[in-house]
Amino acid sequence: MAQRVAVLGILNKRNGIVQNVALHPGQSVRWKDVIVRLRACETTAPWEEEKLTGAFVQLDVQQPDKKWNRAFSGWLYKESPSLNVVEHPVYDVWPKSCEMTYPSAPGIPAAPASSSNLSSARKSGAASGARPSASTKAPAAEAPTAEPPPSAADNNAT
Repeated sequence: MAQRVAVLGILNKRNGIVQNVALHPGQSVRWKDVIVRLRACETTAPWEEEKLTGAFVQLDVQQPDKKWNRAFSGWLYKESPSLNVVEHPVYDVWPKSCEMTYPSAPGIPAAPASSSNLSSARKSGAASGARPSASTKAPAAEAPTAEPPPSAADNNAT
């Protein structure tokens, strides 16, 4: 999060002045009687289809009695300004960008290792030549080897 930087636009509707501020998550900026806090910002990874840029923003406004009031706390999305809107009669806030780094693009997933949980090793503490108990699982059967079929001469020898 510390490497991320969001640019937020702040509009004062009284005088029409727009200010752009760049904040790291956890930072805040005070502009006259408003405090804007950035808690987090996210963008979808470049390899994802849907592109979204979002910022979790808190807006505190100073009242005429000098007390601060939380006017907004939530996610704002650049691509969908109507999804979560700062509803304040004097101030509008919106995300313009969120710069962040991504790990390298996902590659082809590795094939799962084919291993068995069964082991042919004896349980620790078993005496040599001791038979496994009934609760011990037997090792997996090995694949049969290809042997030639018995000949008629082998059958007569017994």
